[in-house]
Amino acid sequence: MSSKRLYFDRTEAIPVKKIVVIDGQGGKIGSLLVSRLKAEAGRGEIYAIGTNSIATSAMLKAGADFGATGENPVVVNCRDADIIVGPVGIVVADSLVGEITPAMAAAAGRSGAQKVLLPVNRCNNHIVGVRDMPVSEMIEAAIAHINGIDM
Repeated sequence: MSSKRLYFDRTEAIPVKKIVVIDGQGGKIGSLLVSRLKAEAGRGEIYAIGTNSIATSAMLKAGADFGATGENPVVVNCRDADIIVGPVGIVVADSLVGEITPAMAAAAGRSGAQKVLLPVNRCNNHIVGVRDMPVSEMIEAAIAHINGIDM
């Protein structure tokens, strides 16, 4: 997985999670995830990686610590991420209306990071056995799961 990043306060070194949020289109799901993660995920560093500049901008406005756009940032940041979060399409080539390249999907899918994928049933990707729920419920479930991950 990643080489551990440490946050130093005056008395001890505290591990910091690298949380990579990947989104495309208008960045709505990513920005909702970022704002909730900033409020609840403790000492995590939030990396907003958009498939386009609009998505990246939305996630940065929501409070992400770092942001970048495109295929190479997805590939580079998935290498040492502790957690990758986004719609399930981030691990399926050509999803998000063609915004996810095969290299992006492979980088996210092959990463040793914990993957927290929201079951958004669009672009001909359907997750059977998972009930349809509003995006707000998916965000709540994702945040609860991330908060339970022990790093």
